[in-house]
Amino acid sequence: MCGCERTPTLGQLLRGDPDDNQIHTQSVSHRVHWRMRSRNRALRQPEFGADALEHHWSKGSYAGPCGYVGVEKDSGIVLMLPEYDLVVIGSGPAGQKAAIAAAKVRKHVAVIDRTSMIGGVSVHTGTIPSKTIREAIFQLTSRAVKAQYGNGRIAYGDISVRDVSVRVREIIERETDVVRAQLTRNGISMYQGLALFLDPHTLTVQDGEDGHQLKAKNILIACGTRPAHSPEIPFDDHRIVDTDHLHALSGVPRETIVVGTGVVGLEYGSFMAALGSRVTLIDQRPVILDFVDQEIVQALSYHLRQLGITFRLGEKVTRVGTDMHREFIFAELESGKKIQGDALIYAVGRQGNADQLHLEAAGLVADARGRVKVNELFQTAVPHIYAAGDVIGFPALASTSMEQGRLAACHMFGIPFEHMPELFPYGIYTIPEISMVGQTEETLTSNKVPYEVGIARYSELAKSMMLGDNMGMLKLLFHRDTHKLLGVHALGQRATEIIHIGQAVLFYNGSVDYFRDTVFNYPTLAEAYKVAALNGLNKL
Repeated sequence: MCGCERTPTLGQLLRGDPDDNQIHTQSVSHRVHWRMRSRNRALRQPEFGADALEHHWSKGSYAGPCGYVGVEKDSGIVLMLPEYDLVVIGSGPAGQKAAIAAAKVRKHVAVIDRTSMIGGVSVHTGTIPSKTIREAIFQLTSRAVKAQYGNGRIAYGDISVRDVSVRVREIIERETDVVRAQLTRNGISMYQGLALFLDPHTLTVQDGEDGHQLKAKNILIACGTRPAHSPEIPFDDHRIVDTDHLHALSGVPRETIVVGTGVVGLEYGSFMAALGSRVTLIDQRPVILDFVDQEIVQALSYHLRQLGITFRLGEKVTRVGTDMHREFIFAELESGKKIQGDALIYAVGRQGNADQLHLEAAGLVADARGRVKVNELFQTAVPHIYAAGDVIGFPALASTSMEQGRLAACHMFGIPFEHMPELFPYGIYTIPEISMVGQTEETLTSNKVPYEVGIARYSELAKSMMLGDNMGMLKLLFHRDTHKLLGVHALGQRATEIIHIGQAVLFYNGSVDYFRDTVFNYPTLAEAYKVAALNGLNKL
């Protein structure tokens, strides 16, 4: 049943057979050590967390080989599938926070993930690597220092993507250790391998030749995503790559083609441009970031063009290939244009990993992009199976995924919570970065809400001059009659940090008057709130 060579009976344990009450062989390469306890029950030392051990002991059972639970019967010890209050598929931001939230209320929790992916895509190929690359680019190119003290030109030298990757690996290792320690500290069991549904309450974990089965009262699907691929794109993981293989580029290409102008495409396009590459961004959509306030988008587009980025919007890529004679990559467009470069980064969306879980056995189905449909409480069509994070689609940010996972765990175990998705902040780490929380001018206009706008430009702030950034701005939207704050939008250095001041005021239904009347440290970027508030109130 579990791949173990033999199972000790209670009689064998009482007789003290040395081979049976000391060591139980699971396989040639793995041994599970046993130790005797009162009333002759045998307990295996758990790999993760003492809480799981105490749970089994309090139930009159023991944690047996391969993670199975043994129950004491008159005829001996009978192995049964371990049953958890919650099994989480994936240890990324959503899975990690859900598991910890459940463990905090003494629930028996297990997490399934591949050994090489502890922390999920966020740690290994997504959020942490991309943001580390961004910071490394600022440091290696000394962008702010050059802008303030130099001649305005950036010295790139021999900086390569691989140089930046060294720092990325260090941060990934540290974050992986942090996630593993948090799960261990909260008594959460970990199964390392690939998860597959056998039925709505049973999962199997495949790890090489070995396999484990476990049952769950509740299940959270938080298995993340992978880069979407097109069969028409000849990926070579060298010059034509997806965003997970950017590190394979041997140096900074002189000219880079980026297909896709979503969040990821814009981020990586701006990174390559900041390193000195001439970048062409291609997308079949006519506008970029249609969910962001369009004045901010227009300002971002202007600054990206200043970095040397060319936009080809409303253009569909029909063919990608390599000219072996002239040694360049080309992308042919439906309009007849032909874009040439030294490398191509394909960043057209993500594919959910739910299509790899055998969802049919649980009575579920993923859509064409491998995503799972959920309600406002993150429940799927099967009520005890939840889903959160990138696998449910937009907004697919690490920050929102964390909250989705926590809220899913709160709902399934009756933990009080407050759900305010309209106040989730968005951070897009382009160069320059942008951030937003609350409503946009477009949504307010559509809903016929009378509003006013207050703007503070970084060029007005002493702190931004010290940072060498005069291109940023902070924008406040507020109700003309009540002065209630409705939305906050930021562009420039540390935009993703200062946005949280506005988020707090929005949460408490505060007014723009708060920023006018409060005192901010000087000089800071935060004082932009006072400047923007005065600018807006002066228009009334």
